[in-house]
Amino acid sequence: MSSSSFSSKITSSDGINYINIGLMVVSLMAAYILPFEVFLFSYAVLGPLHYLTEISWLDKKNYFIKSKKDIWLFVLLVIPLTIGMFNAHSKTNAFVGSLIFSGFVYALIILYVDKLAVKLFLVILTFVISLVFNFNKYPDLTFLFFAVLLPTIVHVFIFTGAFILFGALKSKSKSGIISLFIFIICAATFFIYTPENFGLAVTDYGKNAYSFFRILNVSLYKIFGFGDLNPNDVSLFISPKAVAVMRFIAFAYTYHYLNWFSKTSVIKWNQVSKTRMSAILILWIASVVLYAVSYKIGFYALYLLSMLHVLFEFPLNHFTFIGIGKDLKAILRK
Repeated sequence: MSSSSFSSKITSSDGINYINIGLMVVSLMAAYILPFEVFLFSYAVLGPLHYLTEISWLDKKNYFIKSKKDIWLFVLLVIPLTIGMFNAHSKTNAFVGSLIFSGFVYALIILYVDKLAVKLFLVILTFVISLVFNFNKYPDLTFLFFAVLLPTIVHVFIFTGAFILFGALKSKSKSGIISLFIFIICAATFFIYTPENFGLAVTDYGKNAYSFFRILNVSLYKIFGFGDLNPNDVSLFISPKAVAVMRFIAFAYTYHYLNWFSKTSVIKWNQVSKTRMSAILILWIASVVLYAVSYKIGFYALYLLSMLHVLFEFPLNHFTFIGIGKDLKAILRK
């Protein structure tokens, strides 16, 4: 087989799907062996490169909205979220659920509405509704979903699954559907097979660095019906059920990033000017250095960028689910 023939096969739709199945298995194995450190590595090393390249790609795609100017409201929503992250006593922390919920609904509004006045009215109405129904009360489900899960596990797992399904439907690819089933099976495996004393124990560094993410584990632990878990309890690091939750998180994040980079030949996020690519690489290296110096410094320095990439992706998320609905409807009509 010639090198060009081999290259065309691995960059074909089926080839990429099979590569992704392999990446799922690799992510699963890594998450089983060293869940906390695998997550921390993926978040610090792969995460920033993903944020930078995806924002660049979304910018090329006009953020999948009618007017690029509409993204500035996402920036305005992320600023108070960032202020609250830096200051635990900030009053903006009382509106985290409302801010993210408003951004999510706003992303749907701007797909269909052209008039600025109508957009602003609807997003203000959305914010008021979230206040009326108290989307900011911990640990109510509305708060947990919009403030905790939507920018984290929903973003990296549910939306990734939706992208896989949408791609498979669009290309009518059996390998795409197979990869979706493997994706779901991998995630379920962590809760079916929960061995004790398996893999490597989390290090003291891992325990300290993971302090920024413990609310995610606690929230998922409760949602999965395992009960209440104290974020400061040592059981978060050793309980079989708590470790199963962590393995799931590590798998979801690691594969989410690997999936993005594996599809370079399809979405072509790398086709940018040399100046832009150089800027991306310099910022990425600087980000990794910050995490290497101190995970705390890296986390705070990259927080605004990480939240921006989540909110900037909301229109694409809506676009994807709308597309899935249309494709499924068309299939059912046949």
